[in-house]
Amino acid sequence: MTHPFLDLPLLSAAHFAAIEDRVARLLGTRQDVVIMQGEALLPLEGAIRAAAGPGTTALNVITGPYGQTFGNWLRDCGATVIDLTVPFHTAVTSAQIREAFAGHPEIDFVSLVHAEAATGNTNPVGEIGAVVREQGALFYLDAVASVGAEPVLPDAWGVDLCVIGAQKAMGGPAGVSAVSVSERAWARMAANPDAPRRSYLSLLDWKERWVDGGRKALPHAPAQLEMLALEACLERIEADGLETVMRRHRAAALATRAGAVALGGGLEPYVHEEPDAAPVATTLRVPSGVVASELVAEALAGDGTLPLAAGGGPLATEMIRVNHYGANATPGAVRSSLAALGAGLAKQGRTVDLEGARRAVESAWR
Repeated sequence: MTHPFLDLPLLSAAHFAAIEDRVARLLGTRQDVVIMQGEALLPLEGAIRAAAGPGTTALNVITGPYGQTFGNWLRDCGATVIDLTVPFHTAVTSAQIREAFAGHPEIDFVSLVHAEAATGNTNPVGEIGAVVREQGALFYLDAVASVGAEPVLPDAWGVDLCVIGAQKAMGGPAGVSAVSVSERAWARMAANPDAPRRSYLSLLDWKERWVDGGRKALPHAPAQLEMLALEACLERIEADGLETVMRRHRAAALATRAGAVALGGGLEPYVHEEPDAAPVATTLRVPSGVVASELVAEALAGDGTLPLAAGGGPLATEMIRVNHYGANATPGAVRSSLAALGAGLAKQGRTVDLEGARRAVESAWR
């Protein structure tokens, strides 16, 4: 058996580097950008293990499950971790970050998730970055869910390690991811005796074997199809215009919130304030007596293509996610999702207004 995708010539180092350059332009960064050959958890974990160790005091901001994961990795590295946990229905503020520094001036590393798709909130990274810069700490950012849905500006915000993935708002592949690395971050890694070396997690291996060598020879065989898919995804964003892509995601979020409120039936936005809500996905709280996972299962039984999911873990009973990102950042996907949820609520005896929800979606989409 043969297939045209199985007989492609090997991706050259120059082609690989050109795709990295496109990622750098997407982020508006002059930092080194490394595309790692795996899902975004690879650079997320690799960057923490490279930059943190027993001498690190880390402020770990928790606005959802990924923040909890980062705290676990930091502790595993031997870092002293100060968790700043805020309710998942809101966002952290720069004032809270400043207060944490005031109480712990020894903090030299800050980890933050930009947008938590799992809980539907987004954090004001620009404001937070200004505080982190004042204190001289290294700033680590998970922008996997936010890139393509809202601005991600590592240089302007003072982010030293910015990790992105293409599988959400960018509408691209999950099998490759990227991290932008500041000179300060490279220096921190080089000074860390516990930074991974000769490891798939190692950013320093990429620096020495790829970046410092002028990006002339790849350290190992690239993920060919995923890299080409990432390139196609970047081409599409460039053709549409990043502002257009972000505007589409913001419109989807506004329309989903407005439609859910108009739908009724006890459904309401999980994130209380609209400015705290992420454009990449909208979370909804179900009314008492309704199990979110069961409502989603019924909706998907009718149409398995709907971008709906129940919250993870303990949130599975109370939260629904409308994943209106990528190809699903459309009025049709929002309308169909709310209609299916409304139909399920109606079956449970809840009073819903399907036509009102449809009108609210149309009115809010702008």
